[in-house]
Amino acid sequence: MPNEPDPIKVLINGVLDLHTFRPNELGDLLPEYIEACLEKDITSLRIIHGKGTGALRRGVHALLDRNPHVVSYSLATDRSSWGATLVEIKRDANK
Repeated sequence: MPNEPDPIKVLINGVLDLHTFRPNELGDLLPEYIEACLEKDITSLRIIHGKGTGALRRGVHALLDRNPHVVSYSLATDRSSWGATLVEIKRDANK
């Protein structure tokens, strides 16, 4: 289509900064990113959603709650505090 933006390339390194994405892109983006990390044996992730109103954070957490690879997650305790979520994943989380 003529006016569609170019896809955003995401470095698969365990850190996903959501500032360049729209909230409606999360439903596909987050599960695909988790799969890509698992393919590279990356099991500790940092999802940067920012602080804002908390809507994006809640959306990220809802997707993490439903993802079978997520072992655990928590808000970061460093200087970013609740602007980032730390996630532990593994291939067979529910087995």
